[in-house]
Amino acid sequence: MFVIGHKDKNSQARTGLLMLPHGNVSTPVFMPVGTNATVKALTNDDLYGIGFEIILSNTYHLYLRPGIDVIKTSGALHDFSGWKRNYLTDSGGFQIFSLSSLRKITDAGVKFRSHIDGSEHLLSPEKVVDIQAALNSDIQMQLDVCTSYDTPYKKALQALYTNNVWLTRAKQRWLEQRDAGYGGQFFAIVQGNFYKDLRERSAEAVIGAAPSGIAIGGLSVGEPREVFNEYLSFTSGLLPDDKPRYVMGIGTPDYILAAIESGVDMFDCVLPTRLARNGQALTHSGPLALKKQNYAFDLSPIDSKCGCKVCKNYSRSYMRHLFRSEEILFSMLVSYHNLYFLHSLIKNARLAIESDCFAKYKQEFLKNYYGGHE
Repeated sequence: MFVIGHKDKNSQARTGLLMLPHGNVSTPVFMPVGTNATVKALTNDDLYGIGFEIILSNTYHLYLRPGIDVIKTSGALHDFSGWKRNYLTDSGGFQIFSLSSLRKITDAGVKFRSHIDGSEHLLSPEKVVDIQAALNSDIQMQLDVCTSYDTPYKKALQALYTNNVWLTRAKQRWLEQRDAGYGGQFFAIVQGNFYKDLRERSAEAVIGAAPSGIAIGGLSVGEPREVFNEYLSFTSGLLPDDKPRYVMGIGTPDYILAAIESGVDMFDCVLPTRLARNGQALTHSGPLALKKQNYAFDLSPIDSKCGCKVCKNYSRSYMRHLFRSEEILFSMLVSYHNLYFLHSLIKNARLAIESDCFAKYKQEFLKNYYGGHE
């Protein structure tokens, strides 16, 4: 169930509450990515401490390793991982798409070779629903067909046809699993590549399937930023107000704030922890490359405007030392900071929406972010 809280008077931005089996989730919400049922370099207690109410895991990866039977020995994904709040599980469609020559798509499903050992597998829309039900996902995603930015119209049309066929079958299997006692929600995905008529057709099919929520797919696949913003706004405008809207794979403040402004409620991305592992911290003054020589004697915190435990206790100088010494602690601390930073960004965005000043908040935040030290 999804309830809208407040709509900003000067944009499409809105707050809401998503009611799920493992607790309520306030929206807009950024979901950390825990591909293998763990957010890299962070403990569950870290995530609880920051305030996250939902994280994302990946069906494709868990299916291959450790395998669903292993997870079922613990009961389901929550007990296996120890994470007691909500899980959204991606269907694995994007991961299979990235396999390129190692996959073959038909109406039956997608046949692919494992990136781990080369073994052959077939995932059908029904099997993906069954796997996610076995995981006891709080939100499960339909298996979809992903296409790249430069996909010709004819191929995009064929992908859309397959996507719609898979959607019908997935929804039917989800209903069967629900009748059998599964309590997770089912989200469908709008595709259509970068052709507005195909996006309209996809949105019509998705709305007709009456899912619990709707993801805006086919973005962040190599398109220019202005194209992303155009198709994000266009697609969001096709969707009903009473469904939560989700854009997959965006994790920088500019993209997140643009999505919120277009009425999107949910986001995820590996970027915060990936940046951390590569020596970069997110700050109110823009990204900070802590590995640089000019921070060797800098005793200031990563971000003086941040209230996280890392900024309260450690200097840039010390963080640079950890990175150059290849200490694991660096990834742990900066991953924590980066996720805290994005969680705070979203919390403040909610407050701005409730005060009908989201546009001002976005403008001021990005002005500081892009006018900062790097």
